Amino acid sequence: MPPREGIYGLLAEFETPGELVRAARQARLDGWRRLDCYSPYPLEEAAEAIGFHRNKVPLLTLIGGLMGLAAMFGLETWVSTLAYPLNIAGRPTYSWPAFIIPAYEWTILFAGLSAAFGMLALNGLPSLYHPLFNAPNFRDGATTDKFFLCLEALDPKFDIVAAKAYLESFAPVLVVEVEY
Repeated sequence: MPPREGIYGLLAEFETPGELVRAARQARLDGWRRLDCYSPYPLEEAAEAIGFHRNKVPLLTLIGGLMGLAAMFGLETWVSTLAYPLNIAGRPTYSWPAFIIPAYEWTILFAGLSAAFGMLALNGLPSLYHPLFNAPNFRDGATTDKFFLCLEALDPKFDIVAAKAYLESFAPVLVVEVEY
């Protein structure tokens, strides 16, 4: 059964991180793929339980650093050999050891900027709205002392009645329907 229009998913509230991790691990094993965990502090076990292993920020940082290195080294080479070659005391116009320090600085700059902006882009930030803030129990407890598991309606396995019964089998404090 396709999800009802306007439904984001079902949100189950748990009292302890252990209950959340157990429910998330079992949901992943049972074939749920569009699920997410929310807690007031990072839970490595929850990230592993839902299969969150991708991290592209180091690759973006490496690519940004290499682009900075190539950009500065290319700029310095172009300036000293083609644009403004200077013949000073018979020294060569292309003296690459002099280019190392500025190229290194640009490597650091581009790597740092690509790490920061790449992290923001991959996290979908800035995001001014998320449907979970429509759930009153999420708004009140997500940043203080509650733990949540959300089964999203976009999951092919999602059926509102069956999903609610499935979440209630984990004995959560509360299961609510989240609307857009």
